[in-house]
Amino acid sequence: MKHVRTVVSPANLVTLARLLLAPVLFAFVLDARDVDGVTWAGFVLGVVLASTDYFDGILARRRGTVSRWGAFLDPLADKVVVIGVAVCLGMVGRYHWVPVALLAFREGVITMYRLWFARRGLAVPARQSAKWKTIVQGTALLLAVLPPLRDADLVVGMLLWLAVVFTLLTGAQYLLDGSRATSATGAKSA
Repeated sequence: MKHVRTVVSPANLVTLARLLLAPVLFAFVLDARDVDGVTWAGFVLGVVLASTDYFDGILARRRGTVSRWGAFLDPLADKVVVIGVAVCLGMVGRYHWVPVALLAFREGVITMYRLWFARRGLAVPARQSAKWKTIVQGTALLLAVLPPLRDADLVVGMLLWLAVVFTLLTGAQYLLDGSRATSATGAKSA
């Protein structure tokens, strides 16, 4: 698969749409404050946004190209949606702040870590486990806003903590992969 330098591609447009619709999802959750952020509108839009994460990848692979912008925008959009919705759910009392803070901290640290590597011309590629992490996070968020689960606090809390575990484990994998990439680069230049 070749890398291209285009910003405007069908896959990137889908990803940009996800970024632009994220604040609408946040508003749905916050507007449902009196019911702990549980909302059909939020659930449906969340499913739409999750499906765009799937379809932008299909579009990029179908064209046989992966753009550097897409490689940057796609995980950014994932992080904006996940952290944004988690914070909104914390604000309305559906989520406790400790797991939300752990999610946000990990995502922030790994984003800075990957940017640090990118500035040095190195890459820390995403593992398959990172895709699973995104699926687990998305599932936890979707089920937290699903109206039939409004009173299922134990299930919602357990799913959130499962997402936190996946998130922290994949963060540790990134740190190890980055350490190996740095060691390999240092060995080549020595």
